[in-house]
Amino acid sequence: MCGYLRRHIAPKSLLEFLALLEMPQLEFYFPEDGRPQHFYPAFGGIPEKQIKDLVIYEDGQLKTVNATWWYECKAAGDTLRVNLGKQTLNARNLHLECWREAIHYRRGIALATGIGEAIERNGKKQQFYVEGVVPLLLGCVYQKFPNGLYSCAVITRNAHPRFKDFHDDAFPLMLPSDPAFLNLWLSNTSETHPAIASLLDQPKIFTNLTVTPVKTYKDAVPLGASTVVTPDEWGMVS
Repeated sequence: MCGYLRRHIAPKSLLEFLALLEMPQLEFYFPEDGRPQHFYPAFGGIPEKQIKDLVIYEDGQLKTVNATWWYECKAAGDTLRVNLGKQTLNARNLHLECWREAIHYRRGIALATGIGEAIERNGKKQQFYVEGVVPLLLGCVYQKFPNGLYSCAVITRNAHPRFKDFHDDAFPLMLPSDPAFLNLWLSNTSETHPAIASLLDQPKIFTNLTVTPVKTYKDAVPLGASTVVTPDEWGMVS
């Protein structure tokens, strides 16, 4: 996961998608000009670099919050101080103490229409813009601070065998558009539950992914032909 999320979806289309997820009560922000939203990690120690409208379940309520995209932060007055001494934009080794409590109690969902990935070939970095046929649901962990602010990290797993041509080190944890699973994910049910553990162990692709080589993620101007990576078979483990 190379640290870029995009959300570009019309309000009507998003409302229809949320209805399918049985989450019609959620509220998302939409730029007045209709342009895409671009989300980046808090490199440079900028807490305003957030994933907007992170979906969480807190105090008996399903809601969206804006969370600094860098898990290790500290409250500092009415803002956050980002700990750049440890790179925590992604949560990979979930057995580590840093993630142990969050993966059990504080799981969230980032909704994106596209993500950025990259791979190094012959000493050169090649970037790809990855877009789903339907919005991508990415598993996250988050925390809330005493001043009411949030931080988060996107969960990554081992490289997906059919995605290694585009990123051969890790793969973002994609979640199925299945209301029963998403309710389970957002609850404080242990990550050892068979349905969650199975997905954490073997990450899946749940929609057609169009992968396009690009110079920059934000502009996403194609540098070559796109490749379509098809979904995996999946059934919720009970």
